Amino acid sequence: MNRRFLLNVGLAFGAAGLLLVGLMLSVQSVPQAVLAALPAGVRHIQTLAALPQPLRAPANVAPLVWEATAESAETEFLVILAEQADLNAAAALPTREARLRYVYDALRETALRSQAPLRVQLDAAGVNYRPFYVVNMLIVKGDRAIVTRLAARPDVARIAANPRVRQPLPEPQPSPDAVRSLAPQGVEWNVERVNADDVWALGYTGQSIVVAGQDTGYAWDHPALINQYRGYNGVTATHDYNWHDAIHTNTHGYNPCGVDSPEPCDDEGHGTHTMGTIVGDDGGDNQIGVAPGARWIGCRNMDNGWGTPATYAECFEFFLAPYPIGGDPINDGVPDLAPHVINNSWTCPPSEGCAWDTLQTVVENVRAAGIVVVASAGNSGSGCRTVQDPPAIYDAAFSVGASGSSDDIASFSSRGPVTVDGSGRLKPDVTAPGVGVRSSIPGGEYGWKSGTSMAGPHVAGTVALLWSATPRLIGDVDGTEWVIAQTARPRTTTQGCGDDDPDDVPNNVYGWGIVDALAAVLEDVSGLKITKQAHPDPVLAGAQLTYTISLTNTGNVTLTRIVLTDAIPVSTTFAWASGNYTLAGSVVTWTAASLAPDEVLAATLVVTVAQLPPGTHVTNVAYGVRASELLTPVMGTPVEAIIPWRYVLIPIFRNWSPGGNDGG
Repeated sequence: MNRRFLLNVGLAFGAAGLLLVGLMLSVQSVPQAVLAALPAGVRHIQTLAALPQPLRAPANVAPLVWEATAESAETEFLVILAEQADLNAAAALPTREARLRYVYDALRETALRSQAPLRVQLDAAGVNYRPFYVVNMLIVKGDRAIVTRLAARPDVARIAANPRVRQPLPEPQPSPDAVRSLAPQGVEWNVERVNADDVWALGYTGQSIVVAGQDTGYAWDHPALINQYRGYNGVTATHDYNWHDAIHTNTHGYNPCGVDSPEPCDDEGHGTHTMGTIVGDDGGDNQIGVAPGARWIGCRNMDNGWGTPATYAECFEFFLAPYPIGGDPINDGVPDLAPHVINNSWTCPPSEGCAWDTLQTVVENVRAAGIVVVASAGNSGSGCRTVQDPPAIYDAAFSVGASGSSDDIASFSSRGPVTVDGSGRLKPDVTAPGVGVRSSIPGGEYGWKSGTSMAGPHVAGTVALLWSATPRLIGDVDGTEWVIAQTARPRTTTQGCGDDDPDDVPNNVYGWGIVDALAAVLEDVSGLKITKQAHPDPVLAGAQLTYTISLTNTGNVTLTRIVLTDAIPVSTTFAWASGNYTLAGSVVTWTAASLAPDEVLAATLVVTVAQLPPGTHVTNVAYGVRASELLTPVMGTPVEAIIPWRYVLIPIFRNWSPGGNDGG
C-alpha cells in the first residue's frame, strides 16, 4: 500500500479524533438532565458560544445591542419571539371580566409553550434572563456570542435594546399666581376646568373604579392619597396585589426607595403628583383630583428618573394580572384585580435607543383586555411632528396634550402627526390642563408642576368618572374614547401641522379638544326618548285630530327644567291641550321641574283639521324637548295622518240586471 496514502489516512483519523474529544468535553460541561430534555436532533447545540461570531450584526439585532457587546462585553437585551398571541376573539366577549381572563390565559399559554425550548438553551448555558408573557419576550443578559446564537433561532423575531432612558421630569414650580397663597385652595382650577366637580354633584366620583399608574413611585400615605389606596382599609395596609416595584438594581446613585420596595415609595415626587391629579382629596380643602371616589394601585418603573423598556413592560404585566409582593407573575397573577385605566406620564424615546415598536404589542394586549391606556403626549413642542415617543405614538394609547387655564395649548406640548412609524397618525387625541397644576408631593405637601405628565391624569380621572356613571361602558375602550373625544371642547389652530386646515377638528395640536368630564358623562348617562301618536288616522276633513306625546328618561340621572314644545301642523287650528301649557302663536309649550330615570311624562294636543281635499297628508313636523342636563334638544320623528278618499259603494247581485231576470 502506498506509504503516502497511509500517512494521509492516519492524519484524517487523528483530526477526527481530536474533534470528537472536543465535542465530548463540551457535552460534559452541560448537565445530563438538561441534555436529556433536549430533542435528539438539537443536542449538538447545547452551548451558546460554540459557533464563530459574524463580523457584522445580524439583520434582526439592534445596532445598540451589537455595539454594547463589543470586546466580549455583556449587556441586557430583549428577545422578542416570532409567535405572539392572537387576541382577536377577546373583543366579542360580553364582559370585561371575560376579556381579562381570556387575554391573560392566551398570553400565558403562548409564552409558556413557545419559550420552553429557548429557556432550556439559556438554562443550559447558565444565562440570566427573565421571561414575560404580556408580550412574548425575554430580557436576557449576555455577550455577543449569546446574541448571535439567539438571533439565529427560527423562533426569535428580533433582538431589541433595553436602554436606560433618563426621563426629563417636570421641575417643581412656584405658584403660577404671584398673589396666590400656599394655603389650601378647595377645588383646584384644573379640576374645575374639566368640569369634574359638576360630575360629583350628579353623584359620580369614580366609585367602584380602580385606576393605576406606573411612574417614579407613590407616597401612598399622603393625606390626599391614603384613603383612595386600594391596599388601605382605614386601619391597616396590604400591599399585595396593589403595589409592584420593577426596579431590581440601583444604577443611578443613592435611591431612598432602594430596590424591590415592599411598599409604595416615590424616589422623585413625579408619581405622587400625577396620582394626586387623578384621585387626590384629603377630605378637607385639598380637592386636587378629578375622581376622588376611585381607588388606586401603582408600580415604580424608574430608578431616580431612569427607566427601561423592560421596567415599563413589567409594570404593564403587573397591572394585567396583579400578584403579591415577591410573587410570580406567571403563576400568581389575578386578572380580576386588574385596574380599569392606567396612567402613563413617561416616554421611551427612540432617540435614546428605545425602538419605537418595542412596547407596541404590550400596549395593544393590555387594551385588548378592556383597560384604557392613557399616555402623555410629551414635552417636545412647539414644533409639528414632535409626538415621537412611545407609548403616546401608538393607536392603542389615548394620548393627551397640555393646555393652560385659558384652554390655549402649552408651548411645550408635543404636536402631531406621528412620523416615526410612518403612519402619519393624528396625535394627540385630546388635551387637558397641564400648566401650573397643583397636586400632592411626598412629605404630605403640595406643589405645582407643568407638563403633559400633568395633563394625562385628568383623562385617567375622566375615564373613572364616566365608568362610575355608566357601568355598561366598562371595558369598552373604543366606546369610552369616542365619548370623551366627541364631547371635548373643540379647539382650532392655524399652526397647520400635518396639513391641518384652520377650522379642522380634530387637529394635530389639540386633538378633539379640551376634555370635558361633565359633557362626557351627560352624553352617556342622560337620555330622553320622545314618541308621538296621531288618532284617528285616517282623519276626516273638519274633524279633530289628537296627538299624544310621551317622554321617557332613559338615562341614569334625574333631568331638570324639562321644556316640551310642539308646533301646530299646517292646515290645522288649535283646539285644546292637556296640563299646564302656554300657547304662543302656533307653538304649544309644556314645562316640568324634573323627570327621574325611567319616569314617563305625557302630554296631549288636539287640533281641528281644515277642509282639505282627499289624499292630503297632515304632518306634525316640529316637536321636541330639552333639559338642563342635555347638551342639545331631542327632536321627535314627524307624524302623519291622511284625509281619506270618499267611495260610493254600489251593491252588485249575482244574476241581476236593470231589466229583470228572464229566468223568472
